[in-house]
Amino acid sequence: MLPDPVKSKYQDLLAIEHQSVELFENRHQQQNIFKPEEVLYKTLGFSIARATSSLVSAGKGVFVTKGLVPKGAVVSMYPGTIYQKYEPIFFQSIGNPFIFRCLDGVLIDGNDKGISKVVYRSCSGRDRLGPLKMSDSTWLTSEIHNPLAVGQYVNNCSNDRAANVCYQELDVPAVFPVELKQYLPNITYSHDKQRLLTPMCRPCRT
Repeated sequence: MLPDPVKSKYQDLLAIEHQSVELFENRHQQQNIFKPEEVLYKTLGFSIARATSSLVSAGKGVFVTKGLVPKGAVVSMYPGTIYQKYEPIFFQSIGNPFIFRCLDGVLIDGNDKGISKVVYRSCSGRDRLGPLKMSDSTWLTSEIHNPLAVGQYVNNCSNDRAANVCYQELDVPAVFPVELKQYLPNITYSHDKQRLLTPMCRPCRT
């Protein structure tokens, strides 16, 4: 029912829209070609994953699933909410084996369940700057964007097995690019405390 000149312009618009949809779908597919663990392998030469530990009564552990890890490389990051020594963490700490105490007394709650999970999500949402995320919260889910954010599952050594990694604390500098903070799996409990301390695991032997 449309006049021919209008109909031709309408058909041209439909063709352009169809091309735009195809281009968006192709870009979306390209972005999903590689999983985070595959990107880790292509970038650092190894990939890691959580799995049932071979240590008795140790629960889950972290294993190298592909490649080789050179001595001194960062193999994982300890995620969680960062608490200063004077901040409340009593209820979060009840029955919680994932409280990491740093050398200066700062505590990191790496539990991905219960009230710890709720607190982390709340603080992460609080600090968001418009579309920019100030921390990575995907470590709380099964779809982890930062494959290194599994440090809370690294088990201690035993009498039978010596440690093959060691913890190293790292202060994230104030000049850290804001667009990359979405990959840091840590958030401060207090909004006025912007110091981010991320314990990392490094191999202490080959």
